[in-house]
Amino acid sequence: MYLQLVRESFSNKATEGKLFVNGTFECYTLEDTDRFLESGGLKIQNDTCIPRGTYTVKLTRSNRFLKTLPLLLDVPQFTGVRIHSGNNHHDTEGCILVGRRNTTENDDWIGESRLALDELIEKLVLEDEVITLEIV
Repeated sequence: MYLQLVRESFSNKATEGKLFVNGTFECYTLEDTDRFLESGGLKIQNDTCIPRGTYTVKLTRSNRFLKTLPLLLDVPQFTGVRIHSGNNHHDTEGCILVGRRNTTENDDWIGESRLALDELIEKLVLEDEVITLEIV
């Protein structure tokens, strides 16, 4: 399965985008501020989105959330990067939030996050092959 996260709008608090599953729009995303780590930017703990690139995704149990969530493997300068629910940049801590609603560009907010996460996980659970996420 191929996931692609397309980052579209950037503010000093958050990065908004869209997530596609095998080329089809799935949901909106919200991450921390993009500090362009892949171009030499500086990481600020719990306040920086992960570098652009391609990552393998595994479904594993999260001790923090006490449920099975997607985990991104081998992210440079990061550990424990998950895709999970949340609504604003305070909920990210370097992870990727998903939501079904996005009100306006650069408002640093997404809604119906738990619904979007449940729908995404339903698709990922059925996948027998490697799950890859490309962030552009």
